[in-house]
Amino acid sequence: MVYTFDLNNKIVILTGGYGHLGKAITESLLFHGATVFVLGRDNEKFIDSFKNSDVNKEKLFFEKCDVSKTDDIRDAFKNIECKTGIIDVLINNAAYLKGNLPESMTDEDWQIGIDGTLNSVFRCIREIIPYFKKNSKGKIINVSSMYGVVAPQFEVYDEFPQFLNPPHYGAAKAGVIQLTKYYASYLGKFGINVNAVVPGPFPSLPVQKQKGFIDALKAKTCIGRIGTPEDLAGSFVFLSSDASNYITGQNITVDGGWTIK
Repeated sequence: MVYTFDLNNKIVILTGGYGHLGKAITESLLFHGATVFVLGRDNEKFIDSFKNSDVNKEKLFFEKCDVSKTDDIRDAFKNIECKTGIIDVLINNAAYLKGNLPESMTDEDWQIGIDGTLNSVFRCIREIIPYFKKNSKGKIINVSSMYGVVAPQFEVYDEFPQFLNPPHYGAAKAGVIQLTKYYASYLGKFGINVNAVVPGPFPSLPVQKQKGFIDALKAKTCIGRIGTPEDLAGSFVFLSSDASNYITGQNITVDGGWTIK
């Protein structure tokens, strides 16, 4: 058999699939033939995000789910399997947090950030395992960050404190990498692959209006530019496809060389 990037007949669940990066991931998965269920809290935002998108909307579905709630996750996975008969891939992209100042962050800020960036990933992994074990296959793709690998270079933020990367974000994203390795080791015998994608500087469109900040980000990469959502999407296509069947426990870093400098 020739392993390819063809995702026809693949059922993919993607949390946080209609935001800045999630939308591009969703569109790329659809382009390569996948059926994609986007999990989120706001159906209107989902509809608005894709209303002008040139994708096969017959393979794109919304499933209401709040990843802060185990029951929501459990119900969403059950509903999707009832509709499709099988789930092939879970992509854990959704995250939420509160607060960003390292010296004045409250206990509540810290707890919300860890819950929204790490605990939510754990909950989704735990709830998908029975479906993948039943089928003796499945792929889990977690989203970490370059700040789960290296510390922020704080001079980038000196003139733009509003964009300062918070401590709970990096700590949680480092946890996502370890969680990926743990479950890759634990689930390998069941035919389940677990990997992580590690994005670098992919600022949102509103942030991109701050030219000075964007120039500072560009200077920290090897190729002299920030990432576009399309730069990131291909790694998810690869890890969702049969071309990656012998890859597990790995971090695919997509950062323009930021973490090697």
